[in-house]
Amino acid sequence: MNRHTAYFLISLSFGAAMSTEVNAESPAANSAPEFALTIYSSAAPGGVAPEQLTDASTIPGYALVSDTRNIDLTAGRAELRFSDVAQQIDPTTVAFTSLTDPAGTRVLEQNYQFDLVSQQKLLQRYIGEQVRVTQAVGNERTSHSGTLLSATDGLLLQTSDGVLALRSYENVAFASVPGGLITKPTLVWLLDTQKGGTHKARVAYQTRGMTWWSDYNIVLSADENKPSLQLSAWVSLVNQSGASYPQSKIKLVAGAVNRAPVAQPEMVMMKSEVRTADAMPADAFQESSLFEYHLYTLGRRSDLPDNSTKQLELFPTKVAIPAVRELIFTAENVSRTMFYGGANLDQGLASESKGKVSAYLSFENKAAIGLGVPLPKGRIRVSQAGPDGALEFIGEDLIEHTPKNETIRVKLGDAFDVVGDRKQTDYQLDSAGKVLTESFEINVRNRKNTAVKVSVREYLYRWSGWEITGASVKHVKQDAQTIDFPIEIAANAEQKISYTVRYRW
Repeated sequence: MNRHTAYFLISLSFGAAMSTEVNAESPAANSAPEFALTIYSSAAPGGVAPEQLTDASTIPGYALVSDTRNIDLTAGRAELRFSDVAQQIDPTTVAFTSLTDPAGTRVLEQNYQFDLVSQQKLLQRYIGEQVRVTQAVGNERTSHSGTLLSATDGLLLQTSDGVLALRSYENVAFASVPGGLITKPTLVWLLDTQKGGTHKARVAYQTRGMTWWSDYNIVLSADENKPSLQLSAWVSLVNQSGASYPQSKIKLVAGAVNRAPVAQPEMVMMKSEVRTADAMPADAFQESSLFEYHLYTLGRRSDLPDNSTKQLELFPTKVAIPAVRELIFTAENVSRTMFYGGANLDQGLASESKGKVSAYLSFENKAAIGLGVPLPKGRIRVSQAGPDGALEFIGEDLIEHTPKNETIRVKLGDAFDVVGDRKQTDYQLDSAGKVLTESFEINVRNRKNTAVKVSVREYLYRWSGWEITGASVKHVKQDAQTIDFPIEIAANAEQKISYTVRYRW
């Protein structure tokens, strides 16, 4: 910063935004801070849209920040100013604790000051005071000193030669920063300390502007008879809190943590059970339980600068995971709950329709096959090697939080060479209006040069009480309203399925 006698300089660009150089107040710290961040996310699976990253208030998540450092405290009552806090801090969640003498150190008052210095505030505070203004005229620069009369629509200066109106100027020099203006959000505590000297202290608070989400990448083998996959997982961290956290201990919470409309301090440490059965590298994320949630703790410290997005490996890549490829044909486009309030007797409902065959990939999240790790919600992208060996993108889907020993199912898209249709062949309603019998014929065609296995899925949408009275293919009941007809169709062939269902109410 260029200093001129008792003034400090603020550079202005003809009334545009300025850059300010002012010595900020900082705590009496004897050591670098040790940060620990626990980041909570309410981001939908798939991450945060890029346009959201420009506004910290719209980022779906928050963090619990713990800042531990050595601080010099004076015995008795004294004020401590702490300016190294996030701009998006929730001041109602702040807690100051002396770890050296917790019983003998009391917080009597706590204030949060956020009246940050700005060009307009400085000018308004200096009305009636002496300033020096530099103005460019062509290649020459002139300096004017005087009393600032107004800072609205340019500057008005009372000089020894009269009143000078300046609409354009390069910079303004002030004698000092007026009292009450600060360059950073600042916490101010009134402490009552029994033991003076250096204390190891912890400052903890919640801040907005931080979130995280998961991304999974799958490489699927080309073997259709015995498919397997390679799974890698990453977490993306976003920091728009208004503070940087060098060499932080990073923890991520997966699960729906309820929050009251007004945030309260969350300083109580909850017991976590660390699972060590799944051997992870010491510097990777270690998964443990936290109440009804899952906690992922990075086994090393990492920098998280302000206004940044960082990606970290969630766990080492898992290979040779057995997978199942599925083709499911569905021709119905009606709601599965349309019978609520009474049986649906509309004869023309879904009586004839073309269907589509959707491609799915599924695998078990079990330790026996190399997984068995609770997976946070996120986006799964699937690739497969093409004829030339290069990886090609073949589809993506979203998953919710998935515990171990559950099945993960990813929809990849719709099959190109397998098509079909469905039509109603009979409809009978008895004279009492209590029994409905309906028959369908489904035709699925395989235009590939290889045989395919297809599950023909039917939703029984007319009433909850039903039975299949006849079918050309054995069916498998999936749930109270869904049945599948598993079939295998030869290359360049087709297969028809007929069945009759009877509803009673």
